This record gives sequence, structure tokens and C-alpha cells, in this order.
Amino acid sequence: MSVDDRQDDAAGAHRSSPTGPRVAPPRERPSPFAARPDAPPQGNAPSPPRAFRFSLWSIIIFVLLLSSVAIQAYRDLSTPGAWDFWRETYIAASMTSAVIPDVDIDGSGRGRRALAISGKIGSASASWLRDRLSEARLKPGDAVLLSSQGGALNQAAIMGEAIRTRGLVTAVATSDASGKLRPAACASACVLVYAGGQTRYGIAGSRLGVHRFTTSAPVSDPLAEAQRIQGMVLGYMTKMGVSSGIVEAMSQTSDIRWLSPKEALALNLITRPVDRP
Repeated sequence: MSVDDRQDDAAGAHRSSPTGPRVAPPRERPSPFAARPDAPPQGNAPSPPRAFRFSLWSIIIFVLLLSSVAIQAYRDLSTPGAWDFWRETYIAASMTSAVIPDVDIDGSGRGRRALAISGKIGSASASWLRDRLSEARLKPGDAVLLSSQGGALNQAAIMGEAIRTRGLVTAVATSDASGKLRPAACASACVLVYAGGQTRYGIAGSRLGVHRFTTSAPVSDPLAEAQRIQGMVLGYMTKMGVSSGIVEAMSQTSDIRWLSPKEALALNLITRPVDRP
């Protein structure tokens, strides 16, 4: 073998045939489906995820927004009665209720649906009562039974307005599930709720108590504030058809004064007395 043959064999360019001349080895054709090494990646291959980095300005803006929300919440809860309103709305109401499917208030044998409410009238009791009335599905002529020692005056007036708007009647009483009435007491701001009834039943043995209304919040002129409250109560009671003498009865004492059935009837606070509970 010549030197050229050895070089060709080393390079793999030609091979000697035992019976003929040298022939070139067959060339390997690349597959059309194989990707070229220098070709760019095909398809929509996802790019590697980029790490999210907080910039200094984004952190500052977030802190400022959080601070403004916290400051506003603090201001809202710092106003008088705001915490009580928030607690009664979202945590626990100061009043309780029960729906009585069939109650005979006046002994006529005519049953009606009733919502019995009891407890202290709190800072959110007006909205609470609206929700309970909607849930109870009371219709005009149905009843609201009251048992309360009073509470927030402005809330009581709104509650009375809600009762009047729906054409409901009121009575001072409690009831068991069977609809049997028991005497109860309604004093102070509760009397304003009771006055909202289209008809106000006077249940035998139940009591209505009034007193002079004052404010516990600090005011610059207590006398002017007292006159304002008295004027508000007078306007409300007159609108509900109660005699203006009710305000005089309230102003006589800061303690609870229990009205006799005869007094309550003369003041038109009770519009229909009932002899039996």
C-alpha cells in the first residue's frame, strides 16, 4: 500500500475494493426533521421566569396607602359612638328578636304575625330592626312586641318611623312560641319605638315609663342641647299622633316615671287598651 493509500485510509475518504478501484464511502444525508445546531429555537417555548423585584418606590407607595387607610379607620372609630356602632353591626347586636307566627293581641280571635324585640336600644338598632322586619316578612296590621328599658334616642325615633312606614301595630309584651302574651315594660327611648305603631295596644299589666332626656356627650351649651332634644321629641310624638303633654310628663323628672294606663290613654300614647294580657 502506498503512502497516499495510507493517508486516504486514515482520513476515511476512500476505501480500496478487493476487486476494483478505490471507491468513496457513502455520504450520510442529514434528516430533514433534525434541527440544525445553529438554528434558532422553534415554536413558542416559554422563556425562563424572571424574579419579581420590589422597587423602593413601590414599597413607599404601599406603606403610604396602608397608613392612610389606618389613619382614616382610627378617625372613624374615634368619633363618639362609632365603636359601639361597629361592634353592634359586625360583632353582637344589643337587641334580640323572635318571630311569632300567630298571636292574638286584643282577644278577638284574629291571629297575626308578630316580631318580638327586647334589649337595649343601641347605636345600630335602627338598621338591625329594618333587617329583622324584612326577614320576618310582616305585612300591614302585623305587630311588633316591645320589651326594653330604652337606650339611644335617635335610633329609637328611626325605629318608630320604620314601624309606621310599614303600617305595623305595637304592644308592650313578650310572647312564647304559642302566641301567649305576657306583660312587659317599655321605658325611656323605647316609648318612641312604641309610638310608631299605627295602633298602639295597651296590654294589661304592661308598663310605659318616661323621663327627661339628656345627652352624655360633652356639649358647649347644655341648655341649648336640652331644648334641641325636647323639640325633637315633641315633633316626633306630634307626628305619631301622641299628645304634646307627653313631653311635659317627660320633663318632670330624670328618673323613670311609670304612666298609669289612664294617663297613657289620655295622652293618646295607648290607642286601644286590652283588658287581658
